[in-house]
Amino acid sequence: MTAMLETGTPVDSLSREILDLKKRLNAVILAHNYQIPEIQDVADFVGDSLGLSQQAARTDADVIVFCGVHFMAETAKILNPSKVVLLPDLDAGCSLEESCPAPKLKALQDTNPNFYTIAYINCSAEVKALCDVICTSGNAAKIVRHAPKDRDILFVPDENLGAWVTEQTGRPMTLWKGNCYVHVEWTHNAITRIRREHPDAPLIAHPECTKAVRMLADEVCSTEKMVTWCRSHPSPAIIVATEAGMLHRLQKECPGKTFIPAPTENCRCNECRFMKMNTLEKLLACMQNLSPRLELPQHILDRARAPIERMLEISALPEDNAG
Repeated sequence: MTAMLETGTPVDSLSREILDLKKRLNAVILAHNYQIPEIQDVADFVGDSLGLSQQAARTDADVIVFCGVHFMAETAKILNPSKVVLLPDLDAGCSLEESCPAPKLKALQDTNPNFYTIAYINCSAEVKALCDVICTSGNAAKIVRHAPKDRDILFVPDENLGAWVTEQTGRPMTLWKGNCYVHVEWTHNAITRIRREHPDAPLIAHPECTKAVRMLADEVCSTEKMVTWCRSHPSPAIIVATEAGMLHRLQKECPGKTFIPAPTENCRCNECRFMKMNTLEKLLACMQNLSPRLELPQHILDRARAPIERMLEISALPEDNAG
């Protein structure tokens, strides 16, 4: 008889080894929504950056296995400096992180002592250590609303998310010129075509998409909100403009619906090459070897923790409790 996960997903021998080893190590497996389906199915928690940060902050596991990209594992290490944090592939990076080197950010900050720096979580630990508060796509507008009114906001590194937050809040901000290489692949023309092919299907889009795409969306939101929005929306078919790994979770959460990946000009769906560097084989190997480990200098751990904790504190406040 084939073993099954609680979700009803069959467990192959590789997945079974991972699950058995997880128990022996007292480990927790965290997976981003963009991970391959096989990894999502063995994870203890699948979510967006905010949810994963919250899970990392409250875990009592001895080992955190982070199936995502480098900056996510760094965040887990910052919040759990005494725990072992593993990343299946240490080279799993992020175009947003690469767009904002810490020395260049510091140079810009030095031009205006009144800057209040808000960093999207898709950045390095060194950048987080330079910032006043961190945000995710799910709480960015709320974080901006709580920013001191007498400070000039510098928002890094995603200019598209920053522009969308300005639209939501009316708060002017200086935007760093960075973007997610995946989300800018969608174009107005490609989205218009898929909407013509499925005229009754609403479109949800991630705020890392360009304004030309956001304007065509019925809802612009984080991946976590996509789940709740799709669950409650009456349409049997929904077009999704975010990384293709999200469709696996949406299908599991909303089994009676059809999810249509928004095409780009060049392909029928859109995948992040960094997120897809993690595999079941690498996941098992990193747990067997307790390597590669995510390590950070103590001064970075200390300085980067405060803006992340500030984000978590503001996220827990009532919506109308803005500064």
